[in-house]
Amino acid sequence: MDSLFESTGEPPPEKTIDAGQPLAARMRPRTLDEVAGQHHILAEGKLLRRAIESDRFTSLIFYGPPGTGKTTLASVIANSTGSRFESLNGVESNVAEIRAKIEQARTYTRLRNQSTVLFIDEIHRFNKAQQDVLLPHIERGTVRFIGATTHNPYFYVNSPLVSRSQIFQLESVPTDDLIPVLDRALTDCERGLGKSKVEADPEALRHLAEMSDGDVRKALTALELGILTTSPAKDGAIHFTLEVAEESIQRKAIVYDADGDAHYDTISAFIKSIRGSDPDAALYWLAKMLTAGEDPRFIARRLVISASEDIGLADSNALRVAMDAQQAFEFIGMPEGRIPLAHATVYLATAPKSNSAYAALGAAMKDVESGRTLSVPEHLRTKTRKKLAAASGTEDEKMRYLYAHDYEGGYVPQAYLPDGRCYYSPTENGLEKRIKERLDHWRARME
Repeated sequence: MDSLFESTGEPPPEKTIDAGQPLAARMRPRTLDEVAGQHHILAEGKLLRRAIESDRFTSLIFYGPPGTGKTTLASVIANSTGSRFESLNGVESNVAEIRAKIEQARTYTRLRNQSTVLFIDEIHRFNKAQQDVLLPHIERGTVRFIGATTHNPYFYVNSPLVSRSQIFQLESVPTDDLIPVLDRALTDCERGLGKSKVEADPEALRHLAEMSDGDVRKALTALELGILTTSPAKDGAIHFTLEVAEESIQRKAIVYDADGDAHYDTISAFIKSIRGSDPDAALYWLAKMLTAGEDPRFIARRLVISASEDIGLADSNALRVAMDAQQAFEFIGMPEGRIPLAHATVYLATAPKSNSAYAALGAAMKDVESGRTLSVPEHLRTKTRKKLAAASGTEDEKMRYLYAHDYEGGYVPQAYLPDGRCYYSPTENGLEKRIKERLDHWRARME
């Protein structure tokens, strides 16, 4: 166990700045006011800020994309509340290390009356046994637990641990909040690049902020790389231009996990954009998924579903277009396969919309599942059943089946359900308007 007189357990701000550390590590915020973005949870009056400033929090779980400040916020909280800061990693740590950290926390509480913040990065990587080890110590207040994860904790963290914690979602840092971070790094002489003579063009910093995709660490790393690899001009200054910025962060990293929130959120936005008749938004989400490496077959399947669920009878050709796009993709593959996917996306987004068939089936299934099971009317049963009814003398001549094609227009009023229930309500959108007219006429004849 570490000695009580070692500094390894103290909050990061009290440590000496190591010039060999990456710029992103050196510029890690020390106070809440230095944290970039996250106004939805850290602005004045917000719950988390109030809990930190009043030192009234117990257990917290932060989740969000990489580089949004989860680890930083944990260390800032420890410093703001005068707590020790101990950290573990869900990939590398085991039960023995967890227990050792808890024992240290218990000792510090007894001898120094000082609380300990136990920060566990990638908490979703802990198995059930590892997570369960924490529970009694959280309840007793031995440690103040803070977990961090890029995965939704409601799905990837054990329910008992989630129920004992306040959950806060961190968002990607907006471009306008990232630019001041870069400016501060350029002017800070203690932790940043203030001792270097750097002249940064505003458009260069904005480019870094935009291309980092809300990741503070990525933006600072690119800034440091660009400055350290650029030779000073004749005036001795390092000119950080747009060209240098473009070289420093050559490709935007798409935040997208194949089995996590980004995957489900993006496909949800894609389908809802189609349903909302916005082809531009639908194409953007399609482009994001394709660029991030999403399985195009998954996209094609969702297009087929949307064609029936959201367009339906307002334009039945939408289903044909979606199926054709799926077949075309299988035939030609990528990268050209993206073209029929775009074709189907735009067609579905701009088609008239109706979910009447889908809604009607839902209503009918609800009746089948929860209501009384209806018997098939006598006149609709098979010939064998009719013969049995005739032989037993139970056949009712009034309930004779009428063959629709024997009547004008191929229709004859006849009951097909024993109590005349109505599930399908056509809209007047697109081609479904003509269906509505026919159905209204037929239903009127039934009355």
